[in-house]
Amino acid sequence: MKKKQITAMLLSMCMAIPVIAGIPAAGTEAKETTASPKYIFLFIGDGMSYPQIQTTADYLGTTASDGGIETSALSFMNFPIAGSAQTFDSTSFAPDSASTATSIATGNKTYSGTINMDTTMTIPFETIAEKLKAQKDYKIGIVTSVNINHATPAAFYAHQASRNNYYDISMELVESGFDYFAGGALLSPTGKEDDPQEDAYEVAEGAGYKVIKTQDEAEALTAEDGKAIVVAETLADSSAMSYNLDAAEGEWRLKDYVDKGIEVLDNETGFFMMVEGGKIDWACHANDAGAAIYDTQALSEAVESAVEFYNEHPDETLILVTGDHETGGLTIGFAGTDYDTYLTNLTNQKISYAKYDSDYVAGYKENQTSFEDVLKDIKENFGLMTADDPDADEESKLVLTDYEYGKLEDAYNRTMETGTAGKSDMSQEEYVLYGTYEPLTVTITHILNNKSGINFSSYAHTGLPVPVFAMGAGQDLFEGYYDNTDIYNNMAALTGVE
Repeated sequence: MKKKQITAMLLSMCMAIPVIAGIPAAGTEAKETTASPKYIFLFIGDGMSYPQIQTTADYLGTTASDGGIETSALSFMNFPIAGSAQTFDSTSFAPDSASTATSIATGNKTYSGTINMDTTMTIPFETIAEKLKAQKDYKIGIVTSVNINHATPAAFYAHQASRNNYYDISMELVESGFDYFAGGALLSPTGKEDDPQEDAYEVAEGAGYKVIKTQDEAEALTAEDGKAIVVAETLADSSAMSYNLDAAEGEWRLKDYVDKGIEVLDNETGFFMMVEGGKIDWACHANDAGAAIYDTQALSEAVESAVEFYNEHPDETLILVTGDHETGGLTIGFAGTDYDTYLTNLTNQKISYAKYDSDYVAGYKENQTSFEDVLKDIKENFGLMTADDPDADEESKLVLTDYEYGKLEDAYNRTMETGTAGKSDMSQEEYVLYGTYEPLTVTITHILNNKSGINFSSYAHTGLPVPVFAMGAGQDLFEGYYDNTDIYNNMAALTGVE
C-alpha cells in the first residue's frame, strides 16, 4: 500500500470508534438539542490556535498597563463556552487550510490541498453554507482578509481536487449564488497566462453580481443592490488586504467588511457568515509575531460586531470563533530569555515583514544600500539598535548582541547576493535560518521575537488542536474536546439541514 492509503485507512479506523473510555463521541449530543439559530457567524482565524490568542492577549495587556504583568481578554475569550478541536486530515497531523476548512464546512476529512472532495477526488462534499442556502433560503456571506478564492473561503462554496485551481474556484464562486463576498482580490481572475479565460469579474457581473473595487462604493452598498463582490481598494502582498499593522488611517479593516455584511445580509429568514482572519496564518508562516498579533486583534474586533448583533437577537444568533490549524509553532518563551518575556519590545515594530520587503528591501537590492544605512531603517521600523547607538543603554532590551549583529549581517549579505530561494535550493542550515523568506527580513523578526521572549519552531503548520469559542443558540454543543468535523456536525444538527 502507498503511504497515503495506509494513513487514510488508519485515520478512518480511528474516526469510526464511537466511545473512548466510556465517554460518548463528541457531537453525538447534537441530535438532542432543540436550539435553532437563525443567524450564524463562523469566525476562522487561519493559523490561529492557543499560542496566537494568548500572545495577543498578553501583548495587549502588558502594553496597556503602567507596569507589571497583565493580560487582556480578546472579545471571544469571554464567551460562555470554550472547546477544543483536533485538526488532523487524511494526509497529516500537521494539515493544510484546504483540508481543515473542508472538515469544518462539510464534516469530512480529505487530503491536504484538496477542497471539498473525497480522497479519490471523485466525490464532492456539500458545504454547510450551500445547504443553508438551498434548504433554508439563508443569505450567505463570505469575508476574508486574504483572496476570496483562497483555500479557506473557497471551502464554503467550491469543490476542487487542488486548492490551486484558482480560476475554477472563481467560477464556482459565481455559480454559488451566495449573496456577499468581501476581502482581497481574486487570484488568477483570467486563468493561466498561457490559456487565458474570460475575466472572472465580468462573468460575475453577467451573473448578476455587483462588483465593487473602491471603498466609497463599498460604503454605499445596500441590501437593495443584490448580490455583491467587494474587493478591498488597497491591496497588499498577493493582492490580499493590508496587514492590520500596515493599514492606513481610514482604510477598511476586517471589522468594516463584517459590519457591511451584517447590513446587507440581515433578513427575517436568516443568514450565515463565514469570516476568515487569513493573514494571521501568513504572518506566522513568515515568523512575524508583531504582524500576527495585530491581525489576531483585527479578528477580535470583527467578532465584536457579531456580538453587537447578538445583543439585539440573543435567542436567534450563534457565534463561533475557531482556527483551522496552528501555524509556525509559536511559543511564549525562548531559551535566551529563560522565564522572562519582554512583549513591550514588539511595540517598536511599525511595519509587517511583507511591507518591509516591498518598501525597503527591494530598494536595498536595486541601490546596493550599505549595511550601515540598512541598520538605520531597522532601528526606525523595528527598534533594534547597535551597542554604539546614542539611544542604547544598559537597560535597553533592543540592543543587538555581537551574536545577533553577526546573524543580521550574514542575512543582509545573503539577501543582497541571493535573496529568497526555494527549499530545494538551500542547505538545511539555510532553510532553518531563513525559510523561503527574505533572509534579512526574517532575521530581523526572529531577533525581535526572541528579544521579546517568544519563538517560532516552524515555517509551516503544526498539529496543535484549536480552540472553539461559542456564544448563543446551541452554544453548549461546542463544549469539550472533539474533532473539527464536529463543528460542521453541530451546525448541521442545530439548523436541521440534511
